[in-house]
Amino acid sequence: MGYFFDAVRSMAMSMKTAFRKPTTIQFPDEMRDQGPRARLTFALVHDEHDEEACVGCLMCQKICPSRVITVTPGKKRPSEATGKKRGFADDFTLDMNACIYCELCVQVCPTDAIVMTQDHIQPGFAREDLVLTMDKLYANETETTLAWGRASNLLQMQDPKRGTDQDRAATKAKAGAKAKPAPKPKPATKPKAEAKPAPKAQPEAATKPEAEAEAKPEAATPEAKTETEPETAKPEAEEPKAKADAEEAT
Repeated sequence: MGYFFDAVRSMAMSMKTAFRKPTTIQFPDEMRDQGPRARLTFALVHDEHDEEACVGCLMCQKICPSRVITVTPGKKRPSEATGKKRGFADDFTLDMNACIYCELCVQVCPTDAIVMTQDHIQPGFAREDLVLTMDKLYANETETTLAWGRASNLLQMQDPKRGTDQDRAATKAKAGAKAKPAPKPKPATKPKAEAKPAPKAQPEAATKPEAEAEAKPEAATPEAKTETEPETAKPEAEEPKAKADAEEAT
């Protein structure tokens, strides 16, 4: 019977989902909206003077763990907008076949020249289609949606003091404080002022015994008188009895 109920339950689930509206899309003709933290491809951007922001410093090439970035730096030449000499990149190539999307190249860029985008990569039928040349990277600046993460934004989210001498000294101090055992708490001692008696209490204590000693003899004198009176009265009462006994004997 258990197999029968399991079969009925599975058939009911199949019939419930058979008339559900499909959620699949026809990629790449249809594109699904991505979240704000999506990172899918790369782009090179221009600066505020409408010049190439890349200066050919090779920072992204050195930090890439997959070795997919190849930069050919050019000679320094004066800028058309500011007139100052600055570096330029003659060639920039990024191979998406082995990219791991770690975004380290974006974090180390000193000029925010390379950013990631939120649009899907167009599928290709050859490996060469996934190699982003310098022209393709600059084309992605206008044809795709750029992500919000730039080197300046991402560095502000990190601790600027990390790795400095002050940071190392602070970590050593914390490690030394954890290694040392905590000192045992000392027992609480009463202050000396509480042990000493108050100076005003001495004359009052001395006068009380004197007053009690003076009051005792006065209270004892009437008691002594009452006790001695019966003793003196007894012989007076016994004399007539003795005289009567003597007369009877005669």
